[in-house]
Amino acid sequence: MLLRRELPTDVATIAAIHREAFGGRGSPTVEEHLTAALRADPGWIPALSIVAQGIGGEVVGHVVATEGRVDDVAVVGIGPVGVRMADQGRGVGSALLHAVLAASDALGYPLAALLGDPRYYHRFGFVPASSVQVSAPDPAWGVHFQVRTLGTYAGQSGAFRYAAPFDEL
Repeated sequence: MLLRRELPTDVATIAAIHREAFGGRGSPTVEEHLTAALRADPGWIPALSIVAQGIGGEVVGHVVATEGRVDDVAVVGIGPVGVRMADQGRGVGSALLHAVLAASDALGYPLAALLGDPRYYHRFGFVPASSVQVSAPDPAWGVHFQVRTLGTYAGQSGAFRYAAPFDEL
């Protein structure tokens, strides 16, 4: 498997991956629309839109992280993350998460946030956001809203805000 930045020629395949991964059954999904809206947003970080290529060169997975905020500090919000159904359970999602976290760290962001299953994301170092005094955009998310501190983390805390397209969900 090769991990690399998204290219313009990957856009349609990425949309199809998110449609399949999130149960679109031919209809566009929220994740598919969100990914397209994020590309047009000022929070878009091209280096943090990463695809996984399978052995034959086909794109089999995608992750994106966009710039968000914890109060006045720039951080990243991860998602969506999608893997083609036939390739789920083969480590593609894990590889994508490791890549986007490493790239976010290399770019100097102090933390990454996401909404997801704590049992899965714990293995990547994510903890409930409230444990580091970061509050979720929606308090009902509870322990499902998680953060991972990165190398430049220096105790940043406050209210988290995703890139603007997340507000339209």
